[in-house]
Amino acid sequence: MSVDRWRADFPILAREVHGKPLVYFDNANTAQKPRAVIEAVSEFYTRHNANVARAVHTLGEEATTLYEAARAKLAAFLGITDPHELVLSSGTTAAINLVAHGYLRPRLQAGDEILVTAMEHHANIVPWQIVAAATGAVLKVAPVHDDGTLDLPALLALIGPRTKMVAVVHVSNVLGTINPVAEIAKATRATGVPLLVDGSQAVPHFPVDVPALGCDFYAFTGHKLFGPTGTGALWGKGELLEAMQPVIGGGEMIESVSFEGTVFAPPPRRFEAGTPNIAGFVGLGAAVDYLGTLDLVAARAHEHALGEALRAGLAAMPGVRLIGEAPERVAVASFVVEGVHATDLAVLLDLEGVAVRSGQHCAHPLMQRYGVGATARASLAFYNTAEEVERFFLALDKVRRMF
Repeated sequence: MSVDRWRADFPILAREVHGKPLVYFDNANTAQKPRAVIEAVSEFYTRHNANVARAVHTLGEEATTLYEAARAKLAAFLGITDPHELVLSSGTTAAINLVAHGYLRPRLQAGDEILVTAMEHHANIVPWQIVAAATGAVLKVAPVHDDGTLDLPALLALIGPRTKMVAVVHVSNVLGTINPVAEIAKATRATGVPLLVDGSQAVPHFPVDVPALGCDFYAFTGHKLFGPTGTGALWGKGELLEAMQPVIGGGEMIESVSFEGTVFAPPPRRFEAGTPNIAGFVGLGAAVDYLGTLDLVAARAHEHALGEALRAGLAAMPGVRLIGEAPERVAVASFVVEGVHATDLAVLLDLEGVAVRSGQHCAHPLMQRYGVGATARASLAFYNTAEEVERFFLALDKVRRMF
């Protein structure tokens, strides 16, 4: 099995926690980094460190070349033919805020509507609430079925003449549900309403051809894609990016500046003011290169099988309630254990060397929808193993029996 070879590429997986081998099941929060990414970041600071687009000396040109190469690699990875349609950002949160404030807010009037779903991460709720509050617009919410699937007919029925934006998550970070974004995009195109997709939890798990989805904006985060933190991007259709105003002003996002006025640079530079996380994007480019060396079909099949085994084992365990059972899903399982608070559960599992997430997962409305204050969440990557799943079950059963 290739998993041993894959694991050898991730140095942190060899460490121990509380004297026990680490079982890292918090990949939906942040994925671990392969040695190639760590070395690329170190190499940048060791040999190439300089600012981008600001110098004609050798280091400056090298830094700029590496930074723009990362943009091109990300574009190719996501099926984007024009890298200039990819705005590099600190992550999904910054990308969605850019659309909310740079595109939507100037176009909103009192009574206009923004449509989201009940399974959104706060990053795809709060920015829309802020621009709605500032303009008198209204946030509409499409419901979620008990099994964790989106109520698609209800969402489509909510799209009306006052709808100015539809924003949906591609994959729920809590439920693992894969939403039918291409079908949603077909409906939004028919009505002329822009569609933004939060792809943070999708791009690490399966191939995503962003333009083929038919959406208008697609946001994702690099640190879930085995790259450094503080990286991510926003893809937008060229004509929409051209129509957007910058949200942050400063250096390098301009063509000219005078005290009489400023002429902004074309996208993507218009939206990349200041010094970016250059080393981080060099590392993210290395993450894309690394993924290109893998048999991704085998890796994803392995991850999916592990996820199904994880969910089956949890469902069979007394006192355990799984949250969401959507048939189309990634290897994420949120659950509650009778009589045990999720945070206590996570602390006790950590003592057994098992890292899971606990809390509300930046999805308070979804927790309220299911009537729970918090859940524990186990989320897998291709480098996890069947043995780790068994260790997780043993640790969970040990903790469960304490209560």
